[in-house]
Amino acid sequence: MNFMDTPLPFLAWTGLHLSIWKLIGWTGALMFGGRWLVQFMASRRAGRPVIPRVFWYMSLLGSGMTLSYFIFSHNQDSVGVIQNLFPAFTAAYSLQLDIRHRRRVENRVPE
Repeated sequence: MNFMDTPLPFLAWTGLHLSIWKLIGWTGALMFGGRWLVQFMASRRAGRPVIPRVFWYMSLLGSGMTLSYFIFSHNQDSVGVIQNLFPAFTAAYSLQLDIRHRRRVENRVPE
């Protein structure tokens, strides 16, 4: 067992067996799920469906974190890899489109 998979000793008294990889995976999952709360709040504020740029950043970061958990931790799970690989590409592409679109709008360059 490597360092990243070793349970964190300062949490031993709690009975929780958390490793650094487990914390990375949980943080990624919370970020990936939390993006919907961000989208909900932005849509509610705008009064129409809106996907703010932070949604795509959270998608990309959350996907990347959970993907790294499934690839590098001792749990190496192919289902988790596939489940997080495609959303990562989709989020990266959507983020690129959003950045390019906003740049055009700010510079008033026709599409």
